[in-house]
Amino acid sequence: QVQLVESGGGLVQAGGSLRLSCAASGLTFSTYAMAWFRQVPGKDREFVAAISWSGGRTLFADSVKGRFTISRDNVKNTGYLQMNSLKPEDTAVYYCAADPGAYGPGTKMYSYWGQGTQVTVSS
Repeated sequence: QVQLVESGGGLVQAGGSLRLSCAASGLTFSTYAMAWFRQVPGKDREFVAAISWSGGRTLFADSVKGRFTISRDNVKNTGYLQMNSLKPEDTAVYYCAADPGAYGPGTKMYSYWGQGTQVTVSS
């Protein structure tokens, strides 16, 4: 049974940093592309960042480029999203997702999803 469990969310002031983690089990994590999405109430889930199975390729939404970093540790079966210079508009529930296929920005590209972790950025 595949499980993705996010952690690391919380409340932070604008300009601060958080690191989200996504612990994977029940899959050969090193062969899966991974991504982070976020969602606020009443809006569609939004792409944030993606990373290839090897970690050699990354992709970012324009809104987070230069502030967020995505990485992975295939030994620990864990993915990460380092978020710096946080803004109030970054407030959302953040989800990690994984798929054995090619990585990219579309929600439909990913077969497996975590439950999400809340990130709140105060002004």
